[in-house]
Amino acid sequence: MDVDRIRAEFPLLLRTVHDRPIVYLDSAATSQKPVAVIRAEEQYYAHSNANVHRGVYALSAEATEEFESARGRVARLLNAGSPSEVVFVRGTTEAINLLATSLGRSTLHRGDRVVTTVMEHHSNIVPWQMLREYAGIELSFVGIDDQGRLRLDDLDRLLADGRTKVVTVTHVSNVLGTVNPVREIADRAHAAGALVIVDAAQSAPHRRLDVRTLGADFLAFSGHKTLGPMGIGVLWGKADRLEALPPCMGGGEMIREVHTDRVSYREAPAKFEAGTPNVGGAVGLAAALDYLEGVGWDDLRAHDARLLRRLVTGLEDRFGSRARVVGPTAIADREAVVSFSFDGVHPHDIASLLDADGICVRAGHHCAQPLMDRLGVPGLTRASPYLYNTEAEIDLLLDSLAKVDRLFSSVPRSSPAAG
Repeated sequence: MDVDRIRAEFPLLLRTVHDRPIVYLDSAATSQKPVAVIRAEEQYYAHSNANVHRGVYALSAEATEEFESARGRVARLLNAGSPSEVVFVRGTTEAINLLATSLGRSTLHRGDRVVTTVMEHHSNIVPWQMLREYAGIELSFVGIDDQGRLRLDDLDRLLADGRTKVVTVTHVSNVLGTVNPVREIADRAHAAGALVIVDAAQSAPHRRLDVRTLGADFLAFSGHKTLGPMGIGVLWGKADRLEALPPCMGGGEMIREVHTDRVSYREAPAKFEAGTPNVGGAVGLAAALDYLEGVGWDDLRAHDARLLRRLVTGLEDRFGSRARVVGPTAIADREAVVSFSFDGVHPHDIASLLDADGICVRAGHHCAQPLMDRLGVPGLTRASPYLYNTEAEIDLLLDSLAKVDRLFSSVPRSSPAAG
């Protein structure tokens, strides 16, 4: 992988922060965008902008073609059975909310159980908590071991009585980097009669997703973490599962007929895409997927592993027990997300001091407070490298952390306050 060439295609990486070259290590929150994606969205608005599916004039037909072509591009990425299995949404959060609402209206009843895990992002917890509040479902959590791996014995226990109707799980933890055994989970859940939902927000940027191999019923990911624009994401569902669900939102485009005394809906995916869609975002997402395909998924995985190994090894070698890295110790068991704590130093202090050196990392609970409770910390510092980062940038991060370590070693340390 020619990382220097790749970096030259990301304009934001040419910026300086505090008179220092920017070192962007927060791709788990949002990725930077290559020129190809920026231009694709710009070209759409400059030359093809019109509302889709509505007009009979040439410009509208052209916009519709670009939008549906983007849907087809996503379907090919996922190895979906048909483009009609791809629903465009704003992101993973909207996709899971859509599923929680629609399943709550059609499939889940008081006393039914939804199973999720303690390592989930809040977007795969809160919608189910809301459903618990207004529909009376039971929400249960699969725990983790001390290596940050799911306790599948918890899952088996929760599946045993037949009341579990949905199992919803992240493919890759946004904190631990753990790669979960989705196919194994799906097989166990299906054997117990439960539907399976996969949050692929953290896996889609790093690995080719094949929904047939994963074996899930639904899968969601966000464009903005995958080199694409903000405000566009994907919900994939098996055709029969989507057809069985009622729409979540009502309005234009999703209807077949509306009269004062009745309404009928279009087939999926249209019935889930009420209103004017983010056509420019879909075009940009298609360009992002083309870009990643051009880089090569195998080369990207190998590059991610090199950066991950250098960072984890560097933290261990340079700081020993003063730095605690959470998640699996084996590089092969995780993606390029590294969350860590320093003894007695608040993660916000670490992030602020790194920012002075132009280094962008995330600090806090990472929208995963149940996981923080399990780990016994108020928050963590997270570095998440991606295809445009270099080993030299990992070394800059480690050097900056050494300055943080020296600074705080001169004052008495205590446990960081919550916040």
